[in-house]
Amino acid sequence: MIMEDKWFTLKDGRKALLRNPKEEDIEGVLEYLRVSASETEFILRYPEECGKYTYEGEKKIFEEWNSSEYDFALVCLVDGKVAGNCQIRFNRNLKTKHRASIGIALTKEYWGLGIGTQMFEAMIEIAKSKPEVTQIELEFIEGNGRARALYEKMGFRIVAVHPNFIRLKNGKLLNEYLMVKEL
Repeated sequence: MIMEDKWFTLKDGRKALLRNPKEEDIEGVLEYLRVSASETEFILRYPEECGKYTYEGEKKIFEEWNSSEYDFALVCLVDGKVAGNCQIRFNRNLKTKHRASIGIALTKEYWGLGIGTQMFEAMIEIAKSKPEVTQIELEFIEGNGRARALYEKMGFRIVAVHPNFIRLKNGKLLNEYLMVKEL
């Protein structure tokens, strides 16, 4: 699914671009994946696990996203650098076709600048364009107050907890929370 490029102004006055991922973004996305995994415990991978991501693999994923009616993704570029990305996946089965799920992440350098809000607004509009979709779902990890605040601001509410969802290297277990936004 292709979206028209969207420029917007960050809270610090810089311009940012939301667009579908392009091949020219692959190296930046690979770097973003590694950096974002090193900056927080709330992403489901450690930086050393990012070695499995390759140029060819990301190229294939981008092509699939951009041609799919069920998966949609955006990257955010600031000064030509990948600040983050987001995806929405639409369920294909008849019994779950009313549901979509969102994923989003930014590198720390771009937290608090309004990018997450812009990404969510775009994802929600895409979901609303599909008449069969009546709810959007997402998950966040216990302790990620910034994410929770954004999600609640965008109209999501906690509906379930998955106990001990992740185990950190130090052995600490963290819950995952499921949130839903009804359209």
